[in-house]
Amino acid sequence: MDMKYVPTTCPYCGCGCGFNLVVQDKKVVGVAPWHRSPVNEGKLCPKGNYAYEFVNSPDRLTKPLIKKDGKFVEASWDEAYKLIVSKFKSYKGDEMACLSSARVSNEENYLMQKFARAVLKTPNIDHCARLCHASTVVGLAGAFGSGAMTNSIGDIGESKCIFVIGSNTFEQHPLIGRQIMLAKQRGAKVIVADPRFTPTAKQADLYMPFYSGTDVAILNCIMQQIIKNGWEDKEFIAKRTKDYDKFKEVVMKDTYSLENVSKISGIPAKDLATAAEWIGKAESSNVLYSMGITQHTVGVDNVKSTANLQMLTGNLGKRGGGVCALRGQNNVQGACDMGALANVYSGYQSVIVPEMRKKMIDAWGCDIAEGKVGLTVTKLINTLADQPGTIKCVYIMGENPMISDPDLHHVEKGLKNVEFMVVQDIFMTETAELANVVLPGACYAERDGTQTSTERRVQKWRKAQDPPGEAKADWQIICELGKVMGYEKQFPFKSAEEIFTEVAKVTPSYGGMDYTRLEKPEALHWPCPTKEHPGTPILHKEKFSHPDGLGIFTPIEFKYPAEVPDKDYPLILTTGRCIWQWHTGTMTRRSENLEREEPTGWVEINPEDAKALDIKDKEMVRAVTRRGQIDIGARVTKDIKKGEVFIPFHYAECAANLLTNNALDPVAAIPEFKACAVRLEKIAEAK
Repeated sequence: MDMKYVPTTCPYCGCGCGFNLVVQDKKVVGVAPWHRSPVNEGKLCPKGNYAYEFVNSPDRLTKPLIKKDGKFVEASWDEAYKLIVSKFKSYKGDEMACLSSARVSNEENYLMQKFARAVLKTPNIDHCARLCHASTVVGLAGAFGSGAMTNSIGDIGESKCIFVIGSNTFEQHPLIGRQIMLAKQRGAKVIVADPRFTPTAKQADLYMPFYSGTDVAILNCIMQQIIKNGWEDKEFIAKRTKDYDKFKEVVMKDTYSLENVSKISGIPAKDLATAAEWIGKAESSNVLYSMGITQHTVGVDNVKSTANLQMLTGNLGKRGGGVCALRGQNNVQGACDMGALANVYSGYQSVIVPEMRKKMIDAWGCDIAEGKVGLTVTKLINTLADQPGTIKCVYIMGENPMISDPDLHHVEKGLKNVEFMVVQDIFMTETAELANVVLPGACYAERDGTQTSTERRVQKWRKAQDPPGEAKADWQIICELGKVMGYEKQFPFKSAEEIFTEVAKVTPSYGGMDYTRLEKPEALHWPCPTKEHPGTPILHKEKFSHPDGLGIFTPIEFKYPAEVPDKDYPLILTTGRCIWQWHTGTMTRRSENLEREEPTGWVEINPEDAKALDIKDKEMVRAVTRRGQIDIGARVTKDIKKGEVFIPFHYAECAANLLTNNALDPVAAIPEFKACAVRLEKIAEAK
């Protein structure tokens, strides 16, 4: 029996935990601790522990599939490529779009945006960061000059006060939750604001339940109290920031008094005052947030408000401080870094700056898409649904918009309007079912590569087994397609390492990285501009990333969500994750141990609301919004605020995103997943 351990990085959330894949007779059969990983020191959450179970699932895609007369038939790679190339060459660049993926490697994301821009000549390239952290990229870049998490995961454990808002950290990022507990053991105060009394909230010293969508009011109120009491960091504000007076003029309005914000948010005034005192007086204070902050029509406003708070209290550029925007997927940070976005090349180099476009033309040795911002995921779907024939061809790698995007009836209408669609994935997803050609990819355990975690740590995947059947690594498929399209010189790569070498050449923040330096467990945090540079765990130590080095305060007024409760839809719906499942369930729902724990969705409802509607615990109910309806089991619990309901978004059979609102943040184009109006009906009465 041949057995070995292969150290790698977890393919689930953005923590970037390391573990060993146990390989027996050339097949992955288990996971074992890798104690040398600095992120998790050998400890794992349930998803990490069972991250091997889907790898050799019997329904993995193993051969290219071409749809003929409405049914998929197996094809050779040559046959599939021939069809794809003939179709790709028949469309103009502006008639095409590509979706990259937060689940695949940096190298593959880099190649996908290069393929879109250099081969297809389309500016329309994006990925699902648009659905989770687009508002972080825009908001933090506006405030600090960089749209990334400012501090390391280990820093959280050093903080004296931790404010968690818009994140159920213990379920979404359990190994970051561990750092919260380490900080608490060292004497830190923990504040959690959430409509639900989550496992995270249950560890708080101060829990503040509030109505979804009132984040700006809450943050402005806390900042008003800090200024009123003189707890702001006057020296930091004077030396390292600008536009403070404009910001102060707004937050000091009576609108954001304790009494008014208590009415808006539902948080008692005394708790808002306590939160302000703890944050304002702490030696170091850290704000942790995730999609509860970002997935709003005011997502950018929410993010900028967290930045305002941390500049006000001088909690940037130091240990235990920072704005920690927790990325939901393993490589959502890396996919953004690699330029799989509609507005930037790799390293956030703007497509509308002629010098940046010329840099890429010179580096790639060919003409590329014109220097304009392409369609985002959300605008692409709207264009497909509402302007059929505008975008005729779509190439999707490792994304499943038929579960992940808002208002799924609208998504389905759009995707069915596409003339020719290619989907590259490891399973036959709900989106792949609608494709003309499906290409079988390799999963994380079957290829080398890198991914970048929420703390900007660039870490390695290491190949542990061969892909099943004729499946290939995504980078290999893109290279082969590029060559067949006539771009041999642009796609000469024989390994992931060769691709990373090109990434480092054209991406300043990755410029000093190579596979040898990334081999050690600590890996490297970007920015790492030179071979001698040690990497940067903490951003903004001496100055911010704007040209003048100053952080920018932004005056933000509170606005209600795009859709608020009324007599027809009297409750607020919010969505999120549970610890046992992950995003669209493509991988976790093929894990026997995870699926057993949480096999289907539910709707949480407060006992008072349930009583008024005569809804019993575990009863099947109908959830209805202006966009659709689902039948789902009720979970009557005091752990959710009265007037609010919660549905996890992992389950196709009761898909939360049939209900969610496609209203977009005007700047980041992120949808308002976290707040819309809903009603619950007893099914007997609904019929």
